[in-house]
Amino acid sequence: MITLITTTVYGDEKAWGYAEVHKQSPRYRGFHRYRVISVLRDGRLAEYSEDMGLASKFKGITPIAIPSFWEHSVDELRDLADELRGRPRIDVKDLLELESYIPA
Repeated sequence: MITLITTTVYGDEKAWGYAEVHKQSPRYRGFHRYRVISVLRDGRLAEYSEDMGLASKFKGITPIAIPSFWEHSVDELRDLADELRGRPRIDVKDLLELESYIPA
């Protein structure tokens, strides 16, 4: 499937979803964290991508994925992501009071 790319998003426009992921940067200069917002352009889903900097600056912060399904604006999703990014990572082993934990 070919995804359209957009170079701008507006704070008040509705979005399909929001994600923050670690990807290889262009020209292979290490991994960076990218903000990816899906919006509507000419009746089709389009992605806006923004480089947030080196992935190493986000160590211990899990990737964020927020489905919106046109219910929330770009600004609302950015605010929610800022809140989620500030939360500590959940340690499954401690949460479930296990001696050891090996993810599947």
